[in-house]
Amino acid sequence: MPDRAPQPVDRPMPTDEARDLLSLVRDLARREIAPHAADEEDAGHFPRDVFTLLSESGLLGLPFDVEYGGGGQPYEVYLQVLEELASARLTVGLGVSVHTLASHALATYGSKEQCAEHLPAMLGGGLLGAYCLSEPASGSDAASLRTKAVRDGDDWEITGTKAWITHGGIADFYTVLARSGGEGARGISAYLVPGDAAGLSAAAPERKMGMKGSPTAQVHFDAVRISDARRIGDEGQGFAIALSALDSGRLGIAACAIGVAQAALDTALEYATGRRQFGRSIIDFQGLRFMLADMATQIEAGRALYLAAARLRDAGRPFSKQAAMAKLLCTDTAMKVTTDAVQVLGGYGYTADFPVERYMREAKVLQIVEGTNQIQRMVIARHLAGPAPH
Repeated sequence: MPDRAPQPVDRPMPTDEARDLLSLVRDLARREIAPHAADEEDAGHFPRDVFTLLSESGLLGLPFDVEYGGGGQPYEVYLQVLEELASARLTVGLGVSVHTLASHALATYGSKEQCAEHLPAMLGGGLLGAYCLSEPASGSDAASLRTKAVRDGDDWEITGTKAWITHGGIADFYTVLARSGGEGARGISAYLVPGDAAGLSAAAPERKMGMKGSPTAQVHFDAVRISDARRIGDEGQGFAIALSALDSGRLGIAACAIGVAQAALDTALEYATGRRQFGRSIIDFQGLRFMLADMATQIEAGRALYLAAARLRDAGRPFSKQAAMAKLLCTDTAMKVTTDAVQVLGGYGYTADFPVERYMREAKVLQIVEGTNQIQRMVIARHLAGPAPH
């Protein structure tokens, strides 16, 4: 019946401009992204043409200042755009989130001269960014990173290896955290490194269980030389810059997770409406109806939490705890909902003929990236009870 068919998410938007923006995004996702998602993911194809289109449409700089080519949109709007993109294809939604993460340091901590020189091209000039914090031996323990930045007059030489870098090897610019001083968090600085810098190279992309269309690779810095004008913020401020970016980035991951979960629910609902067993649609069986009801409720709860955190950010209020909560709840929800969607489809759910098996594989990585969910629990507990005793 028509009333059982999946419907677009009802999103009360704060302005008419935001409503028009959302309509544009939905149309673009329906025409340019979703139809190619399954085949291109299976082939491991990165849709650079889609990111060029997003840049031309003003969708790669939504939460940044209009002065530098951004969209001037609140995070409440930006995150819902991300959710729509991720619902069509996670490689695209997550890619926009990573690009925003990579642009955050300069947009937030850069000088006016730096922003004027670099941000317009980063936000609307067709460029694509990557964020280089993790290393082979320092993932969750980011403060122990070993990549070195050594000052030489008015220049810096960066040497080391970064790991698990989304867009590694194809990015046009890299926001790089490197050790410019002593041990610990206070010895780290941030740098903006062009993708074609001499001495910068990338390993072959990782062979992943999901998101095969999004390249993830180690990035090597072999005495990469950049000017001090490309240092972002003060010397030793890099770790604080990284944490600030990650708070916002975790909201991006939360929104992407809800997008994947919503896509899985929509597929399960459509299948259950059309599939007949024992003389009636399987959606008429109470056990399955309850499963769908739980899936929908979990998605709405996750969406409400990430939007509540976004509104705190937009109001200039602390939101680190809520960002960790949103990342935790939304990514766990995506894993649960996509697994349940496979169950709703039964044997068909386990085949590549339907997208729910891909959604399930993709959901898993969202519990890991930008701080594992175990790290999110540590962050939340620290806000509640102070630092854990050693």
